[in-house]
Amino acid sequence: MNQVELIKLPIKNEMELFEKKFKDSMLSKVPLLNRITYYIVRRKGKQMRPMFVFLVAKMVSNGGFDERTYRGASVVELIHTATLVHDDVVDDSNRRRGFFSLNALWKNKIAVLVGDFLLSKGLLLSIDNEDFDLLKLISIAVREMSEGELLQIEKARKLDITEDIYFDIIRQKTATLIAACCGIGAASVGANQDTVQQMRKFGEYIGIAFQIKDDLFDYSDEKIGKPTGIDIKEQKMTLPLIYTLNNCSKKEKAWIINSVKKYNKDKVRVKEVIAFVKNNGGIEYTISQMNNYKSKALSILNNYPESPYKNSLLQMIDYVVERKV
Repeated sequence: MNQVELIKLPIKNEMELFEKKFKDSMLSKVPLLNRITYYIVRRKGKQMRPMFVFLVAKMVSNGGFDERTYRGASVVELIHTATLVHDDVVDDSNRRRGFFSLNALWKNKIAVLVGDFLLSKGLLLSIDNEDFDLLKLISIAVREMSEGELLQIEKARKLDITEDIYFDIIRQKTATLIAACCGIGAASVGANQDTVQQMRKFGEYIGIAFQIKDDLFDYSDEKIGKPTGIDIKEQKMTLPLIYTLNNCSKKEKAWIINSVKKYNKDKVRVKEVIAFVKNNGGIEYTISQMNNYKSKALSILNNYPESPYKNSLLQMIDYVVERKV
């Protein structure tokens, strides 16, 4: 049994029932849409986000559960899927989770419309059931994800990202949706506002650690899902690079910026930048920041009594920072 399956164990039945409910939540009267959503369901990922919803809901309510929790998880997964579909169009990407992306199979116009359809399905699922508290949490996440993406595009043009701006971008782009999952999990079982906000913070810290780990993959020698140096090739400013730029001479800084701006497609030059970052403490610093956010998440969990759900969330934190892909 792999690590993700072990984490799922306390919510195995709920996850199985969720898959059916999630499939039903995407149904449409348009045959083309049903063909596309069937394709989406078949190539599902690890489903980490619904797992966060269920584990948090059960941990804060001592094993309690509600139909609202299923709806909350479905809303999160619908919105997440919509953003992935739109991301592939924005990035002009042909692959997603080892399969062809929607825009590769059905072209951009249809992919954008399918993303819009999934977004509206998610919002309506909350509105139809008057889950307005859950709707607010997910709507904040959608707004922040869009702002984070645009902030990154704006900054990538000049490559003038400070560490503070970097954390702003990843908090909005990646961490906000995991924060919404944890907040929705708590809110779905009637937790008080303090608990909901505390769980949102917990999700945010894990989300930031998750993204920092992603940045480290760019400097990894191991064979993983994405090729080494891809972030530099795409001119993305990652934490190891930002730290190195802030801690080197003017001449070295000019060389790095020039490399990322003009020679980002040159494999030899990209390898030289990676080596420079590694030799100047960029990796060690990034790992220490990732562990800092891991510790912040752990300190929130310490407020809750022992349970299988808390245990799974602890394993989830370890998985986020130790995963190989």
